[in-house]
Amino acid sequence: MPLATTGNRDLIRAINTTLVLNTVRTLGPISRTEIAQRTGLSAATITGISAELIDKDLIFEKSTGDSSGGRRPILMDLNPRGGYVVGLKLTEDHITAALTDLRAVVVDKQTTPLSGSSVDEGIAALCAAVTNLVAANRIPEQRLLGVGVGLAGVVEADKGVLRHSPIIGWNDVPLASRMQQCLNVPVYVDNDVNTFTLTEKWFGVGQKVDNFLVVTVGRGVGMGIVVNGQLYRGCRGGAGELGHTVVDANGRLCGCGKRGCLETVASDPAMLLEARLAFEQGQLEGRPKSISELVAMAAEGSLAARNILASAGETLGRSLANLINLFNPTMIVVSGEGVAAGEIFFAAMREQIGLHCMNGLAADTEIKIDAWEDDAWARGAAGLVLHGIFESPIYREQVD
Repeated sequence: MPLATTGNRDLIRAINTTLVLNTVRTLGPISRTEIAQRTGLSAATITGISAELIDKDLIFEKSTGDSSGGRRPILMDLNPRGGYVVGLKLTEDHITAALTDLRAVVVDKQTTPLSGSSVDEGIAALCAAVTNLVAANRIPEQRLLGVGVGLAGVVEADKGVLRHSPIIGWNDVPLASRMQQCLNVPVYVDNDVNTFTLTEKWFGVGQKVDNFLVVTVGRGVGMGIVVNGQLYRGCRGGAGELGHTVVDANGRLCGCGKRGCLETVASDPAMLLEARLAFEQGQLEGRPKSISELVAMAAEGSLAARNILASAGETLGRSLANLINLFNPTMIVVSGEGVAAGEIFFAAMREQIGLHCMNGLAADTEIKIDAWEDDAWARGAAGLVLHGIFESPIYREQVD
């Protein structure tokens, strides 16, 4: 990736500052001496940087550590309430907003309906969601460090431009710049699965993993890709559209216009459509309105319900096997609302992974099913801002 700035003194200072901040974030409480040992930076450099970070309330000094015979060391730790960020998840009919601290812990959340579908109405609603949440929690203006927006679609994250969202029907919208004009804080925009993946990387199960994939299952099927510790977005933000890989060229018509996409088989709507057809054909006694209801039918002994869940899980498993063969990741995290599909779905998925991976590759990859919470998408969008705060300048892309 190109550097965000030239290799000058300011860049070196920014890199060192990020190094100290992340050392405190991951290892704190920690002394200045131990930071020097772990980073190789001089004591004078660490003293100067730590003073700046303390002045900004990003870190703070706390109780002293154990003495080894001399003066007891002063320890430093991240100040989680030194700043706040807001994450927004935008759908076609509502906005979920989450206020988090610097450790991505949700302080408060709100969900508001989206009454209008135009770009102007949507941006106004997004900005109002931020101001209302901040005001409700009495967060001082200078403590709001940024806003992250996650939504389904193709996003050029480095430019903050939504190229295309099939769900809300927006195209080529400079979302970040328009919201920044309204809110006067940095605004970051990305595909919602990427935002969730970044939060897993910085604060979740991916913290110590350099190569992993996140696959979300729910209304659709999405994927986030981390390679060598960095999120991979593709040339224009379109990487990871796993749900629109074709698994059956003669299959059902997908919302994207193609036939037989993975989403037409393994998503929640796809399974509920199968359940509706099974009900109409007399194979199910009732028509489930949610995946949880379908799982309950399967648990009560319905063979048709079990077959629907298993068939979807098998198709997803073959797709995950292909991903393992392509990427050889250390871990694949499967998450999203679709984790409610339960063990019948996931047992079938695991079986197909074992059947279709290259010999030896499956053993290299941990498959982790991550429990889903209602605020996960919005928390992920907040993680987009935190990623911007904690990421080293050497990885930041040049914005044209």
